[in-house]
Amino acid sequence: MLIAHYRTPVGIARITEEQGFISSVNVLDDEILLESPETPLLETAIKQLDEYFAGIRQIFDLPIKQHGTSFQQEVWQCLLTIGYGKTISYAQQSKLMKNRLAIRAIASANGKNNLWVVVPCHRVIGSDGGLTGYSSGIWRKRWLLEHEAHTIGAGQIKLF
Repeated sequence: MLIAHYRTPVGIARITEEQGFISSVNVLDDEILLESPETPLLETAIKQLDEYFAGIRQIFDLPIKQHGTSFQQEVWQCLLTIGYGKTISYAQQSKLMKNRLAIRAIASANGKNNLWVVVPCHRVIGSDGGLTGYSSGIWRKRWLLEHEAHTIGAGQIKLF
């Protein structure tokens, strides 16, 4: 496993590469020594994160592979269909997945997503519009949604 660290506006991101795939992007709460990318793929991941935070990238174009069950993989694939600057509820995600009774399991799988920002679980919110269930911290979820809303000129978070 190869690792790089990158400073984002909301904390240090730890990016890992395994066998030619980005396998995780996680934001850390602690300050750590930044590690430069050692491979072209890690350099590309950092470049695309730079573009995202600069407001010029809406979709990541990286080879990704994270470890998980087939159900988790299906949930994470669904997250990739949520448009930049848009949000859906967990209930809406369960409808998209044609599995309306699996709201809690879907929410749990969202919480196990290890590709922060790249697979946009921050775009899933509570049915009441609340910013619930974000392993990187609700304040980061709000920041990311506001960043995307500002980038597309919406001015505010676009709920549903």
